[in-house]
This record gives sequence, structure tokens and C-alpha cells, in this order.
Amino acid sequence: MMKQNIVYSTHPEFSAEPIEREAPGIKKTQDLRVHLDRRGGGKIVTIVRGYKGNKQDLNALGKLLRKKCGVGGSVKDHEILVQGNVRDKVLTILIEKGFLAKPSGG
Repeated sequence: MMKQNIVYSTHPEFSAEPIEREAPGIKKTQDLRVHLDRRGGGKIVTIVRGYKGNKQDLNALGKLLRKKCGVGGSVKDHEILVQGNVRDKVLTILIEKGFLAKPSGG
């Protein structure tokens, strides 16, 4: 994504909001599963698996989920790791964004 710095625009329909350039229908084909996993030290991690797409979009989705949940995390091995037991919140965010997401595991 290119960052644009527009100082002034006379176009009557100009919007400073970035245009989302996602492939049409890609969200409908996603079958995402949201898992909970217990890691070392008893820490719980919410994992989103099943994303089909490029690494940039996966990283952007991971960043969005971490930001909306207010926690840390990472993207590894085509999985989004979000710290803490935030499975319900992640499911809500994914469904609002138009993804097909289901809880899975324990």
C-alpha cells in the first residue's frame, strides 16, 4: 500500500480515507478457525488458522485483530497468534469484516 500525502484537493468527492483494495469475494472463500492453545508458563494464546491469501494481507489482518483486542501477538507459519483468551472478540471482529469464522478446539 502506497502512502499518499495530499495537502489540498479541489475534487468535490475527495475522501481522505484510504481505499480498501481487496480482491472481490476473497473473504467469502475463507474458512477461518479460531483455536485456543495453552503455551509454556500457562499462557493462553488465541490462534486463527485457515487463511488463504498473501502474506501482506495476513499480516494486516493480524495487526487489525491485535489492535482491536488491545493485546500483542504475531503471525507465524500462516497462523495469527493473539495473546490471551480473546476468542469471542476475534470471532466477532472477523465476522464483522465479512469472513466465515468458527470456533474450534478447546
